[in-house]
Amino acid sequence: MNTAEQAGREAKAATRRATSSRPMAVLTRVGLACRGVLYALIGVVALQIATGDGSQQADKAGAITTLAGLPFGAVILWVMTAGFVALALWQASEALFGSGKALEKGEAVARVVVYGLLVFTLISVLTTHKAKSDDQKSQDLTAKLLELPGGQIIVGAVGLGLIALGVYWIHRGVTKGFKEELELGRMSPRARTIMERLGVGGYAARGVIAGLAGVLVVQAALTYDPDKAGGIDATLREFAETPVGPWLLVVVALGLLLFAGYCFGESRWRRT
Repeated sequence: MNTAEQAGREAKAATRRATSSRPMAVLTRVGLACRGVLYALIGVVALQIATGDGSQQADKAGAITTLAGLPFGAVILWVMTAGFVALALWQASEALFGSGKALEKGEAVARVVVYGLLVFTLISVLTTHKAKSDDQKSQDLTAKLLELPGGQIIVGAVGLGLIALGVYWIHRGVTKGFKEELELGRMSPRARTIMERLGVGGYAARGVIAGLAGVLVVQAALTYDPDKAGGIDATLREFAETPVGPWLLVVVALGLLLFAGYCFGESRWRRT
């Protein structure tokens, strides 16, 4: 083995030790709990929209802004920043050095991007007290992609990818595939039952939202109109416009609250 290869292996080993250290493990679990807080706030705002109060943004940026306005809000946001940085580093380690399949590594990469964007949003709120809504971010990105050669095809592919992600999440919920990520041996029978129910409902709700968000992005591609795209907030509001009316949004909002509960349980029993 040459010196370069040995140095590379030593660097990888050092990275794995750092990401699996006790302090990092604690921060990772804090990050998972923080994810639950965001989904809980989004679910509550979605319920408010369903009952006629549409004044708040039902997305992660809106949830973070709400937290910033609480007593000791800045402290809460700094804790969340540390937690999501830990989650991003953990998933980056899984993507680079993990033994999972290609699909699992792809999921890890996607999670790194999501957690990185959350960290960026948190720091923006902490430093400027402002954050772009997820709807605006989605529309801005869609507009830039549409300007590229073959932009409509690219945006359409992104939309189809979101629809596929939605189907995957629903399948993961229905088949209880999320149980693979939990330390079932540490859980009591009652805890396993509760986590199964939270996971099934929560993943189904996430899947439905991702699927409808994908449909909106595909519409943006077909009409060459970036305003058709949207984030979580716009997608949730679309549920209230269906023939079923706000009752469908209530069901989806309750599903988000179930997923928030799953995240809290995951922070305790997730394999790390």
